[in-house]
Amino acid sequence: MKRLLIIPLTVISILIMLSCSPSNTTIELIYTTDVHGALFPYNYITGRPTNHSLAQAASYIEQVRDTAENVLLLDAGDILQGTPAVYYYNFVDTTDTHVIADMYNHLKYDAIAVGNHDIETGHSVYDRVFSQLNMPVLAGNAIRKDNGTPYFQPYTIVKKGGKKIAIIGQITPHIPFWLQEKYWEGMDFEDMIVSSQKLVNYVKENEKPDAIIGLFHSGYDYTYNNSDADTDKNENASMLVAEKVDGFDCILIGHDHKYYTPMVTSPSGHKFPLVDAGTAAHKVGHLTLQFNGNERPIVKSRLVSVEEYEPSKSVMAKLADKEKKIRDYSSTIVGTIKENISSNEALFGSSKFQDIVHHTMLKHTGAEISFTAPLRLNANIKKGELSVGDMFNIYRYENTLNEISLSGDEIKRYLEYSYNGWVCNPDETGHLIILNEDNWVKNEYFNFDTAVGIDYTVNPFKPYGERISILRMSNGEPFDPNKIYTVAMNSYRYNGGGGHLMQGLGLSKAEIEKRLLKVILRDLRGLTLEDLQSMDEIEFPSYNNWKFVPEDRVKPFIIKDSELLK
Repeated sequence: MKRLLIIPLTVISILIMLSCSPSNTTIELIYTTDVHGALFPYNYITGRPTNHSLAQAASYIEQVRDTAENVLLLDAGDILQGTPAVYYYNFVDTTDTHVIADMYNHLKYDAIAVGNHDIETGHSVYDRVFSQLNMPVLAGNAIRKDNGTPYFQPYTIVKKGGKKIAIIGQITPHIPFWLQEKYWEGMDFEDMIVSSQKLVNYVKENEKPDAIIGLFHSGYDYTYNNSDADTDKNENASMLVAEKVDGFDCILIGHDHKYYTPMVTSPSGHKFPLVDAGTAAHKVGHLTLQFNGNERPIVKSRLVSVEEYEPSKSVMAKLADKEKKIRDYSSTIVGTIKENISSNEALFGSSKFQDIVHHTMLKHTGAEISFTAPLRLNANIKKGELSVGDMFNIYRYENTLNEISLSGDEIKRYLEYSYNGWVCNPDETGHLIILNEDNWVKNEYFNFDTAVGIDYTVNPFKPYGERISILRMSNGEPFDPNKIYTVAMNSYRYNGGGGHLMQGLGLSKAEIEKRLLKVILRDLRGLTLEDLQSMDEIEFPSYNNWKFVPEDRVKPFIIKDSELLK
């Protein structure tokens, strides 16, 4: 028979106190990023249920809260743009509490970072929504122009389990390259490395936290778009901050819609995780911060898919009325369309999918030529009734419209640059479209601009600079390389997105601004929607103005790549 070990009550009390001491604390950190309006398990664009949503992530959050004493909940931005769910409360119903505020307040987020697509909704939207949130909104490098103070809150302090946690927010400083100043009026954007170093120094000296967390709306790959480690105000500077700024115990990022969980090393040799949880609430980041004594925490990270989780009953009950309003709005019929259209067709030739947007751009600017790209892959709209939700397939973001002047030679070079990021020599690669190993378009398809207003061919078998042959203006007039033409493009492209004007044509920001002829401060989707609603039956021109050549050589590659992308 085993002897009973008798321990005095005072000793037991001491052991319990030690185990519960703030010096030995575990904090579970859950974070979301780039939710882009995926709030409920329903796709308001296709009219079908989905297997991913913030409501499902909420079930996982609730589960963790049920089993852990100390839980920290954060979001890395881009919550205000992407689906009819947020568009409705951004621009249609602007008097009720925003659905984002209701959901994020209900879930009791501890802090969120600001994303570039939040800024793109405009001051009237994000100022209103952020004022309704019951948690700090962070972007330490967004600085007021008038007095140099932060426009948003630069950091916040959260106390969990007796530990003092500092959360420093940053936003990609590239916003002025994508958006007109009216969207970010009153702000300047500081380089993230510079801002992070200042904030870490300040927080360490004045707050003396037990841990510092970076909450950044900025991507992982600092070489993106021909940048490098020395590029000032790098769009994707999160890894650079991790490697150059001492003091962080983990960095949570968004913006690039990728999945990453690498361990990184600071200048002093401290190793910690940098986590990127993708987009549209497919996954959440789950980090465990283990404090042992007064040392910096040991942080472990993982990504958790929430696709198998049922939506949170409390969330769905709380937001049932708002969800119904969104569903009713998105299912509103705009008109009827005579044929099936697909965004994938726009990768292989002139397409009806792109013709709709080209028509809107030419109509509302009066320009001679327009440039636009597909904003989704595998977006398919069947003939018959067209709904408001379908419009988010045709045009995903709230870009506005610009008209500028370009010479004929610049138009050709612009197209050479566009197609160079899109197609490759089929004889050398076996493909027409640049694909990755998963048979997915490798580059950003939203940078694959086509043109309307000119008739032209693209020969992928020729080298960069010799692929585009402009035959004529589509009205039959000759195309003149030396003539100045009026050209319509969206605000993202005008402000430098994709590099077509800056890298492709070598134009400076100042020179581009000199070329500006017209600005239409309406989102392109809204303009297209109004055009469609004005028609009894939806009918747009079929431009049929460009194709790949030689047709007999390129046809087998088009068929093969089209099948791979389905």
